[in-house]
Amino acid sequence: MNNANSDLIPLPAAERALPSPRPSSRWGHALQTMSPAYFGLVMATGIVSLAADMMSHPVLSRALLALNTVQYGVLWLAYLLRAWRFPRHVLNDLIDHAKGPGYFTVVAATGVLASQFILLREDTHTGFILWCLATALWLALTYAIFTAFTVKAKKPPLARSISGAWLLSVVSTQAVAVVSALLAARLGTAYQPALNLLALSMWLWSGMLYIWVMALIFYRYCFYRLSPADLSPPYWINMGAMAISTLAGSLLILNAPQSPYLVSLLPFLKGFTLLYWAAGTWWIPMLLCLGVWRYGIQRFPLRYDPLYWGAVFPLGMYAACTWEMNQAMGFDFLAFLPQVFLYAALFGWTVTFAAMLFRLGRLIRG
Repeated sequence: MNNANSDLIPLPAAERALPSPRPSSRWGHALQTMSPAYFGLVMATGIVSLAADMMSHPVLSRALLALNTVQYGVLWLAYLLRAWRFPRHVLNDLIDHAKGPGYFTVVAATGVLASQFILLREDTHTGFILWCLATALWLALTYAIFTAFTVKAKKPPLARSISGAWLLSVVSTQAVAVVSALLAARLGTAYQPALNLLALSMWLWSGMLYIWVMALIFYRYCFYRLSPADLSPPYWINMGAMAISTLAGSLLILNAPQSPYLVSLLPFLKGFTLLYWAAGTWWIPMLLCLGVWRYGIQRFPLRYDPLYWGAVFPLGMYAACTWEMNQAMGFDFLAFLPQVFLYAALFGWTVTFAAMLFRLGRLIRG
């Protein structure tokens, strides 16, 4: 959605008289209008890579890791260049209720890439550096975005601002929890208590945040008119946020033998991990029904949008979290589900990646 004029950052009178910088080329325009949520590409590629490794596809998982490392670097360069060329657009996006939560993809993408290095390359050094970056970004973005939303004088109506993208705040928090739990299992006894406590705290806080945000989203679903355009792909994060919560909980269960206070919480950890998985599973048929309504009944055009990475990521995360939950809790009768969702995620990733390359090719050709 476009920013309302009232949401723009106020500037001194002398600066308000100056026009905003205008892009000098189609590349400049693409950079100016770049989605804050484009790091969803790294999130989706990374989780498909991790799920592929869990299910014994090492060549695919490592090829996607190499690709993801390049994508992560390129996107950082693009974001920094956009901040340099168009700082007002970046800041206005940050405080926009509809667009601002998209910046949480930077945190989640950094966490997913850290998990790839830890699990696929056994490179805890790089994983630790990326964990530090993800934690710092989480702190900065969480308090910058939610403080800005709170103190804004003029705020948009709920129906025009809330969406599944808000749940990226949950996903980013759980991404930090996941990497903290992975590092706790690998960095030795000196770091285990603190890292497991951080992972546990982030896991619990994310659950509370999901309740707050999901209540608003469900209210918007049921009591406001929903047009096909409103039902954007980030609504799949309704499920994805619960899937990554299941993954983090499963890792805490697996870490419990090395942490006495986690052992005392095992019934609670297992109960809430299963609750998260069940809630995420409930969303899948609902989201499919809404997809049929949007594209089949309402004939909404299917064209590339970077927000579609927000639909690929939950599919891959559901595959990964179900596999990890099976390892933690012994639900062997669910062993078929990770395979099914891995192939669904891989199909979605391939189609979306091809559409992105086609869009990039059109941009190059002019």
